[in-house]
Amino acid sequence: MPDLTSTEIAGRIEDLYGAPLTDLEAHARDQPPGMLAALLGMHHELALAERSISFHRDRLTRLVHPERPIGGHEMSHVLDCARRLAEAVAVRDTHSKATADVLQSLHRMPAPQDQDPAQTPVVPAVPAPATPSAPSR
Repeated sequence: MPDLTSTEIAGRIEDLYGAPLTDLEAHARDQPPGMLAALLGMHHELALAERSISFHRDRLTRLVHPERPIGGHEMSHVLDCARRLAEAVAVRDTHSKATADVLQSLHRMPAPQDQDPAQTPVVPAVPAPATPSAPSR
């Protein structure tokens, strides 16, 4: 599965729970920790990593501008910025894959037949049925 952006992850969470992310965040604050809180936390960390990537990429671009001289002092800043950029990319990739894998394992519960869909409360996602695997040795 390809790495997903925080926007794509947010859309999948909204689809899974049938409500906008802001409503889900408000709902999660009033509930004990669970799958929704975990997904929202993973989304938050992914979005933070994406902002860090943008910041360090822009800073690195400014540091290595063709008209800017690069001496020993500036080189240490370039190397530090490149290291931080690489770390942010690794964090983003890890959170993206883990969150996408968790979302793929969940499915939305159908709304009860006797309720109006507009009045349906946020339903927690449940794990998809497990598929039997070969016994481990």
